[in-house]
Amino acid sequence: MSQVVENLLYTEDHEWLKVEGNIVSVGITDFAQSSLGDIVFVELPDADDEIDQGSSFGVVESIKSVSDLYTPVSGKVVEKNEEVEGSPEQINQNAFEAWLVKIELSDSSQLDKLMDANKYKEFCDANS
Repeated sequence: MSQVVENLLYTEDHEWLKVEGNIVSVGITDFAQSSLGDIVFVELPDADDEIDQGSSFGVVESIKSVSDLYTPVSGKVVEKNEEVEGSPEQINQNAFEAWLVKIELSDSSQLDKLMDANKYKEFCDANS
């Protein structure tokens, strides 16, 4: 069973969100990184990019495949994790420490559609 962290929100695309006021940190889950295998490349948007919920905001490339990253919420990118871009293997080492982007949330009601840790565990069990 992949690790799931309490107090985070989750998407069906296996992304996690940490909400701090109106800033949301986004990363990929342990389930996602273990499915991808060794991650060798990450492409992220620049700070000040406006992104819309459901649109692609970047790419994660592993030795097995290339996967788009989908924006769980709309808003403005306030920071990207340049350390992870330079050393993408950090995602494999600890998926919940290796955040990808921080987004200034434009519509907090979008968070209501996301899963808590228990629902995400059930989702993973049902889809594995």
